[in-house]
Amino acid sequence: MANHKSSMKRIRQTEKRTERNRFYRTRLKNIVKAVRAAIDEGNKEAAATAMTVANQQIHKFVSKGILKKETASRKVSRLQKAVNGL
Repeated sequence: MANHKSSMKRIRQTEKRTERNRFYRTRLKNIVKAVRAAIDEGNKEAAATAMTVANQQIHKFVSKGILKKETASRKVSRLQKAVNGL
């Protein structure tokens, strides 16, 4: 356990950030899973709707610092390519 005041504060901050990042990463996985499920069903309308939500949310995560810009762009591109392939 940390003895310095600043170290204890850093531990508290890290725990908070870890919890926040875990929430957003889980949310990201569920969003991508929804798009993939619609693609697997072959439902083009549902896939397009899910893709719109995914695109917005993924770019929102970039602004929050959860994802890097390039990573988000790659994810969106691959999902969009799969949706367009229906």
